This record gives sequence, structure tokens and C-alpha cells, in this order.
Amino acid sequence: MAVLLVVVDGLSDRPVNGKTPLSEARKPNLDFLAERGINGIMDTIAPGIRPGSDTSHLALLGYDPYKYYSGRGPIEAAGVGIEVKPGDVAFRANFATVEGEGSIFDKTVVDRRAGRIEDTSALIEAIKEKVKLPVEFLIERGTGHRAAVVFRGEGLSDKVSDTDPKAVGKKVKRCVPLEEDEKAKRMAEMVNEFMQQVHEVLENHPLNKERAEKGLLKANALLLRGAGEMPHVPRFEEKTGLKLCVIAATALIKGVGKIVGADVITPEGATGNKNTNLDSKVETAVKALESYDIVLLHIKATDELGHDGDFEGKKAFIEKLDAKIAPLLDLDFSKHCLILTADHSTPIKVKDHTADPVPVVIVHEDVRRDEVRTFSEFEAYKGGLCRIRGVDLLNIALDLLNIAKKFGA
Repeated sequence: MAVLLVVVDGLSDRPVNGKTPLSEARKPNLDFLAERGINGIMDTIAPGIRPGSDTSHLALLGYDPYKYYSGRGPIEAAGVGIEVKPGDVAFRANFATVEGEGSIFDKTVVDRRAGRIEDTSALIEAIKEKVKLPVEFLIERGTGHRAAVVFRGEGLSDKVSDTDPKAVGKKVKRCVPLEEDEKAKRMAEMVNEFMQQVHEVLENHPLNKERAEKGLLKANALLLRGAGEMPHVPRFEEKTGLKLCVIAATALIKGVGKIVGADVITPEGATGNKNTNLDSKVETAVKALESYDIVLLHIKATDELGHDGDFEGKKAFIEKLDAKIAPLLDLDFSKHCLILTADHSTPIKVKDHTADPVPVVIVHEDVRRDEVRTFSEFEAYKGGLCRIRGVDLLNIALDLLNIAKKFGA
């Protein structure tokens, strides 16, 4: 017996002229699941709280994000392959293009993504080789222009500011302590020294000279943001006694899986965009049910299309996803519990995450089926689950499978 939790990132919306991509999409398989299961709406964190994908996934796995979330940096770092340890201070990073005279902090950001550079491997290796600090640092590339940086040593703090101005035309920010604390002051000094040394290494790197000759933007700076100190997070198997598998291509979601001790699988051809290989993802998820108690399958593209404000694109992807999940309808629902939901809403009108509750359906032979026949934001609230929280979702599924532990005598 196992739970398959399918999380379609940013799936739900606010209405545009009374319609949403989900309500307008032709989706016979999703509608079949709604008819076969019990439906409801869910606040992944709490009513009125806009969730991040990281905090919402922690909640969906039963971890209180207010207790275990310390910032996106540690999760992003884990997602790119750094073994982040308690006490490490981690940052998200972008390779960027800066111009001007003087130190890195006198220069202006002209592109926060360095022309969307794809391969930064040579730049990462140069930073590892030439940057010298009084504490250990680790850096690994992410997708495209992204990277993660971890500082490790005594006397560090995550109570420091970003160096990313988050806009072009502005100067690189100097890192400053956010608390009157010697650790924070030392950390800020360390970050500023790192920023300057990295800029000096990158400015005249052969790859950047080659890019300049081709008329491409140099990747001559790193912009850091999202500092977080890695907390102690109990492993999922220790916490629940159950084996967890996370199937994802997005570094952030892979990072959530890794910090809770899950086995993380990225199927062949899987990406964090609309070109992902959905067949491979679904096939991998079904296969994983043979070896794991909980399988989380993450689908990213709907979130990106929501951020882009692309109503028709989001609708089309939902229809594509609907066709690709057909194998899930053949699961043995006497043995398996299927949950399909979102981690948050990313409405077309807002182009960002909102706190609007997301639709959720749970399919198992023992659910008290309701009268909902269509999977959408407008119908889910009529279902028998009513309104639940993200941290409660797995508990409901485990109870259906009769493997939940009794509380009390």
C-alpha cells in the first residue's frame, strides 16, 4: 500500500471573466478522478498566507514550515547537490552582468541573468580554485544562470542582507548585518569579500572574454539572496516510519526532498518547464509505488505559465497533463491512495503566488465519495473534504490506508 501525491505547481487561479484555465480545460481524466474521489479545498500553509513552493512542499510532507523553514538558500543548495549541514549558511545565487568602475559595489547591474547563460561550469571551477576565504565555502551550478553558495565554519549567521538589488540599473548591494551581533557582522564581511573576489575572478575569465567577443553579456558577478541557516530537520523515515520518494526536475523541490531524507529521482527528459517528459515522470511514479510508501510527483509548468500570465498556454498544458496521467486511473485503489492537488495558486491576473486555496482530490476505495464531478476551483469547495490544511493531507491518506498511528488509548 502506498500514497501517490501529485503536486501540480501553481495549478489554480482566480477567475478571468468568470473562467480559469483549469475550469476551461478539457480534462476527462481529472474529472474522472474528481468523480471517483473525495474533493475539497486546501490552504497549504494557512488561510491568507501566500505560500512559496518550498514552504508549501514542506507542509504537504507534514513538516510545519514555521518550525523547519529558515530560508530558500539551504533548500536550493541541497537541490543542486550540496550536502548542507546544520549550521551552514546558504544563499541562492545568480550569475549576472555588471558594468562600471571601482569595486563590485560601485558597479551597476545590467542583466541579473547574464544573458541567460546556460553553462557556467568553467566559471564555477574558477571560483572554487581561486577564491580564498578564512572559512570553507561550497558552490555548485544550478539550471542556467543559477547557482547556490554555502558558507561553513564557526561564528556564522544568516541574519544578513542580500547583495542582489533585484532590478537592473541599480548598483550591487553591499551585504549588511540585520542584527547587532558579532556573528552577523562577520558574516556580512565574509560575503562582501566573497563578492569582490568572485568579480575579480570572473571579469577576465577566458569564457567571458569569448562571450564579449561574440557580443554576448559577460557573467562577471554573482548576486546572492535568500540567506538561510540549515536547521535540524528530522528525516521523513525517522519521523513517520515510511519511505519517501520525490520525483522532480526543479532544484528547489529536489532540495526539499533531500533535506527531509527522501530518495530524489529526476526521470530522463524531465525538466522544470512545459517541455518536460510527462510520460517519463508518470511511468517513474507508478514504478516507485512498488518500492516506497509515499511518492511525491512534482509538475512545474503550470506555475511558470501562471507567472507569464499565459491563460491559453496554461489551459493547453493542463489538457496535455490530463492526457498523460491516464495510467494513474488504472491504479489499484484498494491498495493505493492517489492525491492530486497544487502547492499554491499562481493566478494569470496576478502573475505570482497567492493564498487562494487550491483544489484537492483524494481517490481510494474507502473514501466517502461526494457529488463533485469536475475538478476545478469552482467545484472543489463543494466536496466532502471541506477545507483542510497542507500539513494534514498525508495524515488523511495514511488513515485511509489504515497505517496511521492512533493518538491516545
